[in-house]
Amino acid sequence: MAEVKICGLSEERHVAAAVDAGARFLGFVFFPKSPRAVTPTQAAALTAEVPVGVARVGLFVDPSDDLLREVLDYAALDVIQLHGHESAARVAEVKALTGLPVMKAVGLSGPADLPQLMDYGVAADMLLVDAKPPAGADLPGGNGLAFDWRLLVGRHWLRPWMLAGGLTPDNVAEAVRLTGAPVVDVSSGVERAPGVKDVALIRAFVEAARS
Repeated sequence: MAEVKICGLSEERHVAAAVDAGARFLGFVFFPKSPRAVTPTQAAALTAEVPVGVARVGLFVDPSDDLLREVLDYAALDVIQLHGHESAARVAEVKALTGLPVMKAVGLSGPADLPQLMDYGVAADMLLVDAKPPAGADLPGGNGLAFDWRLLVGRHWLRPWMLAGGLTPDNVAEAVRLTGAPVVDVSSGVERAPGVKDVALIRAFVEAARS
């Protein structure tokens, strides 16, 4: 059984559906190139009614200090997710600037990428293990790509972690069984079109992850 993060939420009805289904983390994207991007004012409305016990995660890609401050002036966030090329030192800077826990995404394509999880585990509060995007991709995540989950079998990290990358209602139970992931993160896997969430898929994903 794994807890669930539904990422890339941009409509109030889908936020409500994720909460009703039992998701423990909700992700809001502040990266203009993403079809799931929201503005600070949109995020303010989306995060306002999230109940206690459900974490509101802001996803940023190599953000400036000014962007972080602007978003936090509007939106109530509980966690900052860094999904770019931020260094461990930058992770520590963002923690100090925002006063919030920071989750660092690390892309994997093979064994050579695994040491990054140890390196970032020193600075970050949480780790998100994702598939490495293809060379030249516009998006660092949310591409619907999986990696070889066997890379994670029997491994332990310095920080709590969650699994992302190509997860769907059909494969998430197997991913949890194989990796032991305590939390799973989905975005495109519960969409009927890029950036458009599907209520039935959200429910099916949470049910499968927690079964």
